[in-house]
Amino acid sequence: MMQQVNKMAIPERIENVEQLEELLSRPTPGVVSTLKRLDGDVIILGVGGKIGPSLARMIRRADEQAGRGRRVIGAARFSKPDLQQRLEADSVETIRCDLLDRESLFSLPEMPNVLYLAGMKFGSTGREGATWAGNTYLPGMVCEKFRQSRIVAYSTGNVYPLTPVASGGSVESDPPAPIGEYAMSCLGRERMFGYFSEKFDVPVSIIRLNYANEMRYGAIVDIAVKILAGEPIDVTMGYFNAVWQGDNNAMTLQAFDHAASPPKPINVTGRQTLSVREVAGRLGELMDRPVKIVGREAPDALLSNASLAYSLFGPPLVDESRLIKWIADWTLRGGPKLDKPTHFEVRNGRF
Repeated sequence: MMQQVNKMAIPERIENVEQLEELLSRPTPGVVSTLKRLDGDVIILGVGGKIGPSLARMIRRADEQAGRGRRVIGAARFSKPDLQQRLEADSVETIRCDLLDRESLFSLPEMPNVLYLAGMKFGSTGREGATWAGNTYLPGMVCEKFRQSRIVAYSTGNVYPLTPVASGGSVESDPPAPIGEYAMSCLGRERMFGYFSEKFDVPVSIIRLNYANEMRYGAIVDIAVKILAGEPIDVTMGYFNAVWQGDNNAMTLQAFDHAASPPKPINVTGRQTLSVREVAGRLGELMDRPVKIVGREAPDALLSNASLAYSLFGPPLVDESRLIKWIADWTLRGGPKLDKPTHFEVRNGRF
């Protein structure tokens, strides 16, 4: 059964997966307020990925506080059956579905609110056809299927070009300039949502995420794992953004309030421009491990400015310094990982 909402202060450390999952799915007052206003049930397409499970649980918990009693459905292939069982134990209905199979997709129930989490990144090089199908063709089919719905869809900060570090990162009004086929296919995803949003008058919010982190994955985790293994840290891509996944979840759900046609993108990330060199140094101190730095910082990086998101949803509750401490402690204690590196250091767009 779902845990009751934990109203304690944010902890100094995260002891175990159970506590981690509680924190990731803990709804904020803003989320509860959004779900009080939001009419109808919710379906999450691609619930089986890194973000989907905690997002589904946050909806369920916030819905209980809001007193709405809506259905929450998660659709995915569920290659790991235990995830399907865990979600159902938390009162999230599940449907096994290959979203790229048109018949399967169109057999899903009509739902007034859709969260679109599906997409392909890792392994996209060498599988360009599958990448475009998953990131561009599928969104068009989803819009056809759910043309009567409100949609919050994930995109990525990769649709932006590399920007000078001193700029503070790309803002939503900056023209996209994706590097590589993965990023181009993600811009294609946005274009499909934009086209069908206007064609069918579908309200859509587009979340440009860059990068979500929790204890088991994320750019900071990638650095910590390399330090613990004694591997060098390449600082050529010398700067990045990071946001606690729980904050990302809360902003994503509040984006239902801002769905519109045509859709307007919203950058979601942390407040700081983080230096890879400095983060590695701090992680090395916290884990009492030497840090070997290789390379030299380029003058530009993939960076996003989330000022719009903060004006709409409020600032993140977990700052980057706390996130670094949590991850250092978790990694040093041998906490479980998802083994899904972000490849944030890639500069040529080849994932």
